[in-house]
Amino acid sequence: MRSLLKIVMVFAVISFVGSASAQTKVQKIGHIDFAKLYQAIPGQDTIQAQFTAYQKSLNDDYNKSTAEYTTKLDEYTKGMATMSNIIKQTREKELTDMQDRLKQFEQNAQKDLQDKQNALMAPTIAKANKAINDVAKENGFSYILNTTDGVLLYFDGGDDIMPMVKKKLNLK
Repeated sequence: MRSLLKIVMVFAVISFVGSASAQTKVQKIGHIDFAKLYQAIPGQDTIQAQFTAYQKSLNDDYNKSTAEYTTKLDEYTKGMATMSNIIKQTREKELTDMQDRLKQFEQNAQKDLQDKQNALMAPTIAKANKAINDVAKENGFSYILNTTDGVLLYFDGGDDIMPMVKKKLNLK
């Protein structure tokens, strides 16, 4: 009876270990330098040109407003001695309002530039992400790490999927 119990226990342990090992899946990990991939995708010159043109437009508007402010400040400074108090107060308020608008313009321009850059880059990033996802699924990868971010704490081999993604995007 004891030997039968031992046999059943051994069989149970073997069955448990066998089913546990059958359920474990090999995790395949790959990596890619996303920045290099992004730069390899055609159209970067166009994106940069559009961004530079938008940046120049905002800069031109800012310079025009700054010149207007400087002109009004010079007029105020030159005529200050002959102005009545009510005119001085009015001009000072006008100059203060213009300074506030210039500061607000700077803040809004920075946000607008970031938004414009994101909008211009989004289609290329989406295209690259789709290609990476497709390559990962087609080749059985569980994880793909971006080596650009520097979040990779340990790297000993793995599979660089750059050639496969470039092939998916028809890049050389």
